[in-house]
Amino acid sequence: MALGTATASYGPRFDCGRLCLDLLATAHPEEQLDDLDRLRAWIRGAGCVPKGTPLDGAEASWLVGFRELRAHIGQVVRGAPGLDATSFEIALASINEFARAATPVPRAVRTESGSLVRTLDEAPGCAALLAVIARDAVELLTDPVACASLRQCAGDNCSIVYLDTSRGRRRRWCSSETCGNRERVARHRRRAALARA
Repeated sequence: MALGTATASYGPRFDCGRLCLDLLATAHPEEQLDDLDRLRAWIRGAGCVPKGTPLDGAEASWLVGFRELRAHIGQVVRGAPGLDATSFEIALASINEFARAATPVPRAVRTESGSLVRTLDEAPGCAALLAVIARDAVELLTDPVACASLRQCAGDNCSIVYLDTSRGRRRRWCSSETCGNRERVARHRRRAALARA
């Protein structure tokens, strides 16, 4: 299988345990916030807006904003090697600044069938959506129990950070089906190679 074919199938992940960590996952294994359609799909898939919310106001500056917030979250959550205290504080201050904006205003509206559904008061702007994610990051960073459950995938070349909510807190991979399966296959191949030798 060609490399381009293998990476073309990667889509957004929403299994990291927190909205801000799902945003962080959009950089692995390839950039997923590289065009407005993919950004809109991520916003909807992450549940930042109710189903059917128009995101027609999205423009190129949104991509920059989402990637910038993602970089700051990554610096703080990962405690990147070589990250000095000043850089950490700058990243943290940026997250706090993103969190200051007003978030989208939800409303309950009645459908034709009489049930209530959630909608937004108006189409959300970029700053409002970024505030939702930044506030999630603030909640995560100020929750000692959640911070103690943060893990980075043990898979080769995987940078996914997730919240380990497994029993016993011994989860090693971001996904048992991807990184976990790769590790099991690699282990099997090593054993088979040793047996042949």
